[in-house]
Amino acid sequence: MKRTILHCDLNCFFASVEMLYNPELRDVPMAIAGDKESRHGIILAKNVLAKKAGVKTAETIGDALKKCPNLVLRNADYETYEYFSEKVRDLYYEYTDRIEPFGIDECWLDITESVPYFGSAQKIVDALLYRSRTEIGLTLSIGVSFNKIFAKLGSDMKKPDATTVITPEDFREKVWPLAASEMIYVGRATEGKLAKYGIHTIGDVAHTESEFLRYLLGVNGIALWNFA
Repeated sequence: MKRTILHCDLNCFFASVEMLYNPELRDVPMAIAGDKESRHGIILAKNVLAKKAGVKTAETIGDALKKCPNLVLRNADYETYEYFSEKVRDLYYEYTDRIEPFGIDECWLDITESVPYFGSAQKIVDALLYRSRTEIGLTLSIGVSFNKIFAKLGSDMKKPDATTVITPEDFREKVWPLAASEMIYVGRATEGKLAKYGIHTIGDVAHTESEFLRYLLGVNGIALWNFA
């Protein structure tokens, strides 16, 4: 049976939860910031208006305020975020028990054996999008694919409240043109090492000899080659 994997990503999760309790924050650029002592004053999440102003997750509060002087900052409320994370996971469990969390706001769902009960993968995806939005008040982006790596890539391709399907027939067209840094576990250091050898896209990774990637990145190079 061909596997059907979803990657469900809650959009602007921390900021979205804050806006549920404070709807006026929807109309201003706002961000959730970590404590200056323990988190060095970094941006943990932001809403769409802050993103449009150039605010980025993980940058310092000072840098964010330079880009967006009217940025409204809120302290993180992890207890509340955990509550909503569990509510969304309870929703997932109505469709499959094969769930793998990836942080507080992302999960993989294997719905392979659930599809016959619900009619189609699309019906499950549509139900998750609709019910999360209307019953919980949070939107999702969902990637649908035949493996975890491409499902996660798909959830990043359309946001918010959207679905991207990547199939065995079209993954070369959809995935290979993307920057290598879009792939899971490719951070700045790995991106830099790849770029030195002209490896800039996921397609470049796929077309590079696996043994060269092993030489360059160790066992992680083989993993990335398999992912691509």
